[in-house]
Amino acid sequence: MFRIGHGYDVHRLASGRKLILGGVLIPFEKGLLGHSDADVLTHAIIDAILGALCLGDIGQHFPPTDENYKDISSLKLLEKTAELMKKSGYKIGNIDATIVCEKPKLSTFLVDMRKNLSEILNCDITSVSVKATTEEGLGVSGNGDGIASHAVALLLNLNSV
Repeated sequence: MFRIGHGYDVHRLASGRKLILGGVLIPFEKGLLGHSDADVLTHAIIDAILGALCLGDIGQHFPPTDENYKDISSLKLLEKTAELMKKSGYKIGNIDATIVCEKPKLSTFLVDMRKNLSEILNCDITSVSVKATTEEGLGVSGNGDGIASHAVALLLNLNSV
């Protein structure tokens, strides 16, 4: 009837990069370093969905060695993941995600992130929760070196809904 998956991603902050989270451009002096746009929120959600489907992880489906994914919007990768989910006979029940960073403050951007993600996942915005927290100055995100995200996805079987 249903499947649950967990995803996690972390990327280093670097000068000269845009900061994109949940497909939203966040004004900040640094961005996330990665092969794609390094959107840790979307990457964690992709991994949660792939995990629920027992289809491996983001690196297996969109390897950082493949130039087709160089600087690609992670929302495009989420679209491809949503197609895999539908072909596997599942849809989103709900997503619960947390972004972990000290700066910038993200509260004014969370609704736009939820809108972007729910549109691509073909579900109601009330099925996508995105929160932000800090690590109180501890760890990679706490010291300002990077941003991390966790996500849990509940998938519902299309045949049992």
